[in-house]
Amino acid sequence: MKDEYDFSKAERGRFYRPNATLNLPVYLEEEVLAFIQSIAEKRDEDLSSVVNQLIRTDMKLAEVMK
Repeated sequence: MKDEYDFSKAERGRFYRPNATLNLPVYLEEEVLAFIQSIAEKRDEDLSSVVNQLIRTDMKLAEVMK
């Protein structure tokens, strides 16, 4: 690393995108992944669809419990 950097020509917010969305990775435990993979294979769907359906179901249950 340099001792000093020149930011005199820098432009604030050049790469800022206010409407950008981030898709963060989610890491599943082996047992959970195996369970979801078996469901996905039976339904002939991808993992993301199955995980989203399970989470939506949990969201509905949590809403009822409020």
